[in-house]
Amino acid sequence: MNVLSETKAFGGRQLVVSHASRACSCDMTFGLYLPPGEGPFPVLWYLSGLTCTHENAMVKAGAQAFAAREGVALVFPDTSPRGPGVADDAAYDLGQGAGFYVDATQAPWTPHFNMWTYIAEELPGVLAAFPLDMTRQAITGHSMGGHGALTLAARLTGRFRSVSAFAPISNPTGSDWGRKQFAAYLGPDETSWAAHDASLLIAGGALNLPLLVDQGMADKFLNLLKTDALQDALAASGTPGTIRRQEGYDHSYFFVSTFIEDHVAFHARALKA
Repeated sequence: MNVLSETKAFGGRQLVVSHASRACSCDMTFGLYLPPGEGPFPVLWYLSGLTCTHENAMVKAGAQAFAAREGVALVFPDTSPRGPGVADDAAYDLGQGAGFYVDATQAPWTPHFNMWTYIAEELPGVLAAFPLDMTRQAITGHSMGGHGALTLAARLTGRFRSVSAFAPISNPTGSDWGRKQFAAYLGPDETSWAAHDASLLIAGGALNLPLLVDQGMADKFLNLLKTDALQDALAASGTPGTIRRQEGYDHSYFFVSTFIEDHVAFHARALKA
């Protein structure tokens, strides 16, 4: 493990860390914000979307000020394995920068694209080197990262105390942001895809956590995100949750940064309960 940089921010420390990943068979990089104090600190994961690295949300979301106020650490993982020996695709929505938080079972993706195992199992172990309270975790994410946050929270029972998302890909098995990637990474058997579809998981009663979702109504990707499917799943299963439809907001980090304070406070309440 190598600390690439350390920068003071809001009284705390913003770290960028690289390490050799067994799950992804390459070096991986993540951001970690430690608030003021000695810790151990509760942890809020932020999973980013298509084309992003660990850096996008770390620099653009503006979460550190609110995390410092609440005494919460922030983890910003990368969105995929990377490097010259890692498979890629010319399209922005497949390959490097587009791991979709699944473990690939198909060539050429299998050796490196194991982002589910990386986030669910390996990176939590790496984080044990820092003053974090891993008994108190929450998770959020944007777009593809919102998809990852929702599916991880639904399937890792007892891991997280709360979950939220910004414009999540809510029903990937019914969207071109999902069907294309699942076919490539997981193969043609669509029965294996359901484990990575938040709407299907929630409709089946898999989620029992405080839930907050914000969706901009000027988002040009609404037809790909399938927010209505998520709303229907909550209703069908009787799962409590709040979906806020924000008029005039798009898919950008202007949208995320507008509402990030609400999300950090939402998770801080659960983490401190």
